Amino acid sequence: MTEYRASAFPRLDWGVPDPAAAPALYDGVVWRRIAAYAVDLVCIGMICAAAWVTFGIATLLSFGLLGPPLWFLFGLIPLAYHTLLIAGPRSATVGMRLFDIEMRSWDGAPPTFLQALIQTGVFYLTVGATCSLILLFALVNRRRRTLHDVLSGIVAVRTAPRWNGALRGPFSWSSSGI
Repeated sequence: MTEYRASAFPRLDWGVPDPAAAPALYDGVVWRRIAAYAVDLVCIGMICAAAWVTFGIATLLSFGLLGPPLWFLFGLIPLAYHTLLIAGPRSATVGMRLFDIEMRSWDGAPPTFLQALIQTGVFYLTVGATCSLILLFALVNRRRRTLHDVLSGIVAVRTAPRWNGALRGPFSWSSSGI
């Protein structure tokens, strides 16, 4: 019988640091993401309130002709908020910035627009379909990644200044997966 060692098989981590090797990257990410999402809900609520008034006035002034397309756009506000901010220059929503979290691709680069769109879309689909139970997935993996992070190839880490020398520099981790 052949004996297999865990180290004999290469991991498919594609360069993301192991939590044991760089614990500062993942310190408190789960609770910070929860708090950040609460802040993001407030931001989305304020945007939706302003859009509701604006779209309502535009619908009335157009005698209802602009109603259907404007209210369709109203439903896309949460998707646009998360996608545009995660794919933006800071790779984080307003809540994530407040709690020192940023999203990164597997190779340490900022997420692309497509990755951010997939991550946000899968988030809203899976959370809605499972009544948020899918978020428990983050409690059973080493990097505390949610399923929508895994499917989009994104990892949530602490913001670079907080690493205090845990790595040689921002996102200079090795491609071997440590």
